[in-house]
Amino acid sequence: MQNIEISLVIPLYNEEESLVELHHQIKNVMARLEKSYEIIFIDDGSTDKSAGIIEDLHKQDEHVKLIQFRKNYGKSAGLAAGFKAASGDFVITMDADLQDDPAEIPNLLNKLQEGYDLVSGWKKVRHDPLSKRLASKVYNYFTSIFSGIRLHDFNCGLKAYKVDVVKSMNVYGELHRYLPVIAHRNGFRVTEIPVKHRARKYGRSKFGGARFARGAFDLMTITFLTRYKKRPLHLFGLLGFIFFSAGLLVSIWLTWERIVLNKYLSSRPMLFLGVLLIIVGVQFFSIGLLGEMITAYRPDSDAYLVKKNIGWNDKAGN
Repeated sequence: MQNIEISLVIPLYNEEESLVELHHQIKNVMARLEKSYEIIFIDDGSTDKSAGIIEDLHKQDEHVKLIQFRKNYGKSAGLAAGFKAASGDFVITMDADLQDDPAEIPNLLNKLQEGYDLVSGWKKVRHDPLSKRLASKVYNYFTSIFSGIRLHDFNCGLKAYKVDVVKSMNVYGELHRYLPVIAHRNGFRVTEIPVKHRARKYGRSKFGGARFARGAFDLMTITFLTRYKKRPLHLFGLLGFIFFSAGLLVSIWLTWERIVLNKYLSSRPMLFLGVLLIIVGVQFFSIGLLGEMITAYRPDSDAYLVKKNIGWNDKAGN
């Protein structure tokens, strides 16, 4: 069986008009590269003829493979299935709407050869509606701040990965927006290069305000999971200390007023605020301790990504 060098993972939903043209463009690019490859289409519950068209492409081209979901699960689920199925040494992801140009694939692969583990495309010149461009700028700005990695375009569908990167990721929800963040937090080298972005030729965009709102919540999720997954008390303990200390200061101040200034405390909102802050502080601290206990007893709590092992053999420990 021939070793696969490049796996192209392409999630799609109702893109029947673009699939034949996309396949033709990819085939031409890969022929020039002269590398073994596979094209994994993930049909995310399309209601049009997308799956049938891909089946026809498979009959014509053995490089084409299909994973078809029974219903629409979202882009993260599609990428997760594609990553699991990918057998290449390098993985290329792209959208199926022809806005990502397959001609950029060699440039992405060349950048990987410079020692990077993930190369993200940067749609420097975008052919999208103004509302989508503005939302993207806001999203990328805040993601850069919270993630600590400086990229212009986190959510570009056109990316290149070394296979170790995709096999280390647990992608769900809307986390496909934050794959560079996850890779960076896992210790992989991440960069970006400008790529050509084309105007939409067929269909319509799946972008909506609800997706932007969900992305904001997922940013909080990924920030917590990448920074505090193995040390939850560092987050909840800090919050608990802040609230408890504030409540304690309020209580001390009120006690001083009662003893020294002989002021009555009945019906004073500050008294209730101080007590509430102390209670909230204790609760945050308790949540942190429970999180530490759960982390300690999880089977994979001590699982870490290892880049290289030297000096071990199969007989070690026997």
